[in-house]
Order: sequence, then structure tokens, then C-alpha cells
Amino acid sequence: MLSINNLSFYFGSRPMYDGANLHIKPKDKIGLIGANGTGKSTLLRIIDGEYQPDGGSISKSGDCTIGFLNQDLLSYQTNDSILSVAMQAFERQNFLQAEIDKVLTKMDTNYEDSDVDKLARFQDEFDALGGYTMQSEAEAILEGLGFTTEELQQPLQNFSGGWRMRVMLAKLLLQRPSLLMLDEPTNHLDLPSIEWVENYINNYEGAIIVVSHDRFFLDNTVNTIVEVTGAKLISYSGNYSFYIEEKALRNEIQKGAYENQQQAIKQTEQFINRFKAKATKARQVQSRVKALEKMIVIDDVLDEAAKVNFKFNFGTNPGRFIMHLEDITKAYGPKKILTDTNGIIERGDKIALIGANGKGKSTVLRIIDGSEEFEGERKLGHNVIDSFYAQHQLESLDVNNTLLDELKMAGSAKLETELRSILGCFLFTGEDAFKKIKVLSGGEKSRVALAKVLISEANFLLLDEPTNHLDMASVNILIQALQQYEGTFVVVSHDRFFVSAIANKIWYIEDEQIKVFPGTYEEYEVWQEDRKLAGLTESTTSSKKESKAAPKPQVVSIDEATRKEAQRNLKKANQKVSEFEEEIAKLETQKAAIEKELADPAIYEDIHALKKANDAYQKCQDALNAKTEAWENAMLEVEELEKILA
Repeated sequence: MLSINNLSFYFGSRPMYDGANLHIKPKDKIGLIGANGTGKSTLLRIIDGEYQPDGGSISKSGDCTIGFLNQDLLSYQTNDSILSVAMQAFERQNFLQAEIDKVLTKMDTNYEDSDVDKLARFQDEFDALGGYTMQSEAEAILEGLGFTTEELQQPLQNFSGGWRMRVMLAKLLLQRPSLLMLDEPTNHLDLPSIEWVENYINNYEGAIIVVSHDRFFLDNTVNTIVEVTGAKLISYSGNYSFYIEEKALRNEIQKGAYENQQQAIKQTEQFINRFKAKATKARQVQSRVKALEKMIVIDDVLDEAAKVNFKFNFGTNPGRFIMHLEDITKAYGPKKILTDTNGIIERGDKIALIGANGKGKSTVLRIIDGSEEFEGERKLGHNVIDSFYAQHQLESLDVNNTLLDELKMAGSAKLETELRSILGCFLFTGEDAFKKIKVLSGGEKSRVALAKVLISEANFLLLDEPTNHLDMASVNILIQALQQYEGTFVVVSHDRFFVSAIANKIWYIEDEQIKVFPGTYEEYEVWQEDRKLAGLTESTTSSKKESKAAPKPQVVSIDEATRKEAQRNLKKANQKVSEFEEEIAKLETQKAAIEKELADPAIYEDIHALKKANDAYQKCQDALNAKTEAWENAMLEVEELEKILA
């Protein structure tokens, strides 16, 4: 269907492609992968004809049509409704509809037999092309991508860039090109929409090339991986998981071949150096010299799986509870997001806040951060220091700073060598540290902003879509960093691989409430599937309450005097909890100071000082155990009182 032969393409003197080859057959589902800057989007633009190759050729069959979804479409705006924009895909059908309307208008005042024949021809072709079902088809695709029925008639320009991109995707899907090219289609989609697109691609009759950093998406949609590396296109027959296994095997074979060749080269050079002065060995020496000159050198395997080791230093350790959200209500005009909902974040929680767009995930994150207005109470725990990452914060980077200067502003007091090491972890090596922020790409700026958040010494992180615009290597670095992070975080993300690797608790918003699943993302998915099978979905909330599987809890009424007494006791109990947390934090600080003293070798030269330090340590540990037990009892009291008042 389409063939790329010996392709060469240069940006200045830099070869993006040099002798690259790729053959695309009908129904191929290709995942195009590679590090940022290797030329994935460039290849799609070359295929689309926007860029002209410097060498080689691209040939395609006469009936091959191409549809290309790219990030440039974000800027498209119009007053037309999103349904009208999507239906622009039906070019011939729209033309025929206009002609049918003209003929019908003319026949109202001037009836001729030739018009009847013309009308019949137009209507037959219109029917054959599915003209009478094109609106319902467009509506189905738009609603599958997350739009409500009411939104279909709203102007495109009323929507954000991400939602406009969905309309462009819908238009492209309706065109049904024989080769569909998608550049990062999941960047602006929520989980339900991603799953819908996966299902659509799996049933798509044409060929597809998709550029994506979403591993789960690639696993669920493609049957071939093409890696852009070393200005070549390397194909692997399978999905992304197969690619990982196959590439490891190929690397192992290449590593063995490289080492064998290096050994052979070494032995040959030793023979040449040893006998080059002997006339009797001249013929053998010359033979080996020529053999070396003709040898095709095997490259060593590059280790592309960056391993990182972050050392997180908290100046302050928080208490047991990071935050209480109590009776939180939030609405945007008539649209309710949250109603009298509660949430508790404890020290060590790694929370992924997931779900469909428009449910209020980013709103919840801003409420936690304190930057969003709301009704209710937000109680920050003892010694909590937070740091917030969101895409708009890329704009807060000082474009005239170097990368090194920008990290120095993070307030971590780290040495320059430490900061350069951290930049290296985020794939900025050597002289990259002295680049200006203004010359970086969007993905590179994201990495700098994330590095600033991670070295800020905050013990509570809030991350809003941190993997957007990151390539797979960068996502892997972020995963490793968060796995090593001993603090607490809440992350909003649609990247299922990322969420499954870092979260130990799932939050989702349902019925205007923050709901908690106390487990990993894989366990959450299994639980959700069980809910669907049992008919316990959000759309059947009312029947759920009456289900035998989830019986309605018995409500025990209490008189007003008892309620007021319980409320007073609850307030006192919460006060005790806070006091105990402060005392525990002080004792932990004292304990750390004594441990530092005992770690000094000099103290072991003074037996009296050593005994005094050991006694102080034991006394501090006993006090800490007692306060922790008292705190646990106070928490049990709080829980009992809350049950009474529920």
C-alpha cells in the first residue's frame, strides 16, 4: 500500500533519516516509537507530503488515502457547531445534499422531467454513500470521545484545545482513510475515551500508524512496533510488550557478536604488531590488515534504559495525617462537581486520582493545594510541606535561566555537582546544564519543571498530568523517582502504565463524592469489571442501594442532646490527635539528633558520654512509643464518635 525506500532527511547537517526503509500493508497497525527528537512526527509529515525527503522515495498505491491527526490542529477554531465540523468529513455526501436541496427548491416553482431524473441520481448516490445515516454516525463517534448530546450543537471555539482535538479526531475517523496517522492521540483523552479509541482502532479496516508514549495503548492497539533509532526504522512484529522482550533478545545477540568481534580484532592486531617486521610473515600480516579494513564493525549495545537513584532529603517529617477534606462542596454555576464529600490523606499514601474528564479531578487537586475556592473545610496536617506540578507551571520557568540556574532556584541548597547529577537523571547530560530554558522543547521543559518539584524537599507532592509530552525514557525516570520517594503524593494521570507503577491507592469521583479504592490500579480494574458484571455502575446508582450485594445500611437515630455531646467529644478528640501528632514529631526530631550523635565515632572514646547518649535514646524511644499508643487510642475514639454522628 505504501513503501518508504532508502529515505534520507536532514535538519541542517543532522541526519534524521539515512537510508531508512518501511513497508506498510493494508490493515497494518503500527506503533511508531523512539526518544523525543528522533523524528517520529517528522516521518508522519514526510508521508503526508508536508516535508520533502532529501533522498530516497515514498511510493503509494493509487487508491491509498491518508488522514493525519497532528498537534497543529489544536489551533483550529470556528463558530460552527462541533457536529457540523465533524460532518465536514462527508465531503461528497454534503455536496450531494446541497444539490438535492437545490433541485427540490427549483421543483417547488418550476417542475421539469429532467429535474426528476437528476434528483433520483443524486438521491441514489447519497443513499449508497450512507448519507441518511451520516449524522447519527458522527454523533456516535463524538459521544464516544466524551461529548454529551447537548454539547454537539455548541460552537467549536467554546471548547479548550484538548476538546477541539477530539473533534478533529472524530472528523478524521469519519473520513475512513486507508492510512490513518495519529500523533499522540491519547494526550488529550481521558480513560473512557482512550478505551473507546482502542476499541475503534481494533475494528478499523484500514492501516494505522500511531505515535504514542502510552504503553498500554500500544499494547492494546498495534501489531507492529517500528522504532526510530540511529536514523533508521527498525521493525518488530508484535505489540509493545513483545518489542521489549524481542529487543532485549536482539541486544543480547548483538552484545555477544560485538564482544566476539572485538576479541577477534584484538587478536588480529596483536598478530600484526608481533610479526610485521618479519619478512617470512609479510604475506600473512598483509592478509590480516586487509581483513581488518574490510570488516563491517558491529556497534556496541547502547543502554537506553536509564537507571536513576534519587536521594530525597526532607527537612521536616509530617505527622500521620497529611490532610483532612471535610464536607467539601464545589460547583461551577449549575454544574456540581462535589457535594458534602470527605477525604483523608495519610502519610505514605501514593494516590492516583483517575476518571473521565469533566468529573473534577484537577479541581480536587487544586482544592487540596488550596488554590481553588470551595465550601467546606480543608485541614492541613502537622509539618506538611507541599509542592504542586501542573502543565501551566511550565510558563513559570525563567526562559533566560540555564537549566542549572533554574534548579538552584528550587530551594534545595544542593551543590552544583548534585544538581548536574539530577539533570543527568532527567536525560540532560554534559553541556546541556548550561542551555537556556528558552531553547528547550515542551517535553524538555516538562522534565526541568518535574526535576524542580522533586528536589524541592517537599514531603507532599501534587502532580497534574506529569507524563504529558514525556517520552518513554522520561516516563520511566519519573516512575523510578516516585517509587523511591518516601513522602506522600496525589497524581492525576490517564497513563495507565504510569499509574499502575506508582499508586497504592485509587481515588475516583462518583455521584459528586470522592470515592477511595484501597489498592493498586490493576486491582481497581478487576474490581470495576466485577462491578459492571454485577450491574453496579454509576448509571444504576439507585438500584445499587437496594441490591443484596450492597444492602442499605441501617440508620440509627440519636436525640439532639446526644448528638451535641458527641460533637463536643469529637472536637476534643481531634484536638488530642493534633497535639499527639505535634509531640510525636518533636520526639522524632530528638531521636534523629541522638542517632546522629551516636553515629559519630568520637563518642565511643568517652564511655560517660556514650552512656548518657544511650540513656537519652532509650528514654526518647519509650516516650515515642507511649505517645504513638496514645495517638492510636485517640484515633479509635475519633472513629467511634464519627460512627455515632454518621
